Amino acid sequence: MSKEATKVVPLTCHGHSRPVPHINFSSIVNEDQYYIISACKDMNPMLRDGVTGDWIGTFLGHKGAVWQARLSSDATLAATASADFSAKVWDTHTGEALHTLSHNHIVRAVAFPNQPQPQILVTGGMEKKLRIFDLSSATSATPPSYEIGAGVHTGTIKSIVWASDPNILITAAEDKKIRWWDLRQQSTIGEYEVEGAVGTCEMDNTSSDGTLSVAAGKSVYFFNSSSPGSLIKSVKTPYDIASVALHSGQRKFVTGGSSQNDTWVRVWDFDEEKELETNKGHHGPIWSVSFSPDGKLYATGSEDGTVKLWKFTTGPYGLWK
Repeated sequence: MSKEATKVVPLTCHGHSRPVPHINFSSIVNEDQYYIISACKDMNPMLRDGVTGDWIGTFLGHKGAVWQARLSSDATLAATASADFSAKVWDTHTGEALHTLSHNHIVRAVAFPNQPQPQILVTGGMEKKLRIFDLSSATSATPPSYEIGAGVHTGTIKSIVWASDPNILITAAEDKKIRWWDLRQQSTIGEYEVEGAVGTCEMDNTSSDGTLSVAAGKSVYFFNSSSPGSLIKSVKTPYDIASVALHSGQRKFVTGGSSQNDTWVRVWDFDEEKELETNKGHHGPIWSVSFSPDGKLYATGSEDGTVKLWKFTTGPYGLWK
């Protein structure tokens, strides 16, 4: 990428009135269309066009901060985790809440398996319980659920992702452990302890090779998601890192700063582990960063209440002419 191409003004998505702790892209749905959802402490997660950032709709119904939001790969469903002690599953076409899943404490994490119209949702949060909900029984108001690994998490579950293998889940918790779970055995099959407070824990959605990226303290960690506890590499930086996203095709990664004094988005070379670019625009810590499914832009969600889209390709793309 030429230097000229990187100094692009980001698109800013306004509309939220409180911090944005999480953003998530769908897969590519029709030819080149995809969507982005943002969680927000204003209780109102928003769905947008992933290419332009244009607002499509707001999911209304939570009575507390929304900590995490995810779309199913085909963007037909959304799931949200809230401080109102519930997770909700939404129809993205009508905006209707299809399921409200009651918990006994703040819910911080939700995850769908990587398949169209998923029938399962996994949740976690301050209960420290990893719970699997069966959404397929449309008759029951409260979908049945079961817990796996009771007592294993000793801190709040902050993130859950599915590996490329639909039987494997990965959790990141405030006890500084990244854990791999096998749903068939309903037990852990590997773990890795990181240094420092856990920030984001997400899969690389620009490729199918299933690299897991974790931000913790001043380091970023890259794991082979299908091989439990298998670290590809970790990179120590001079900064406190809140969020990280990998573009394995371009062999670059992006990080977001975690303090009010470091509101910068940094692009790094994965192999040489050096900083390539520093992009400013946000006015608060950057809690979430993700590449679009085509890898041509990345999005950031910040304490400042905005979502920004940053071009990551040469030539025109979307609204960048």
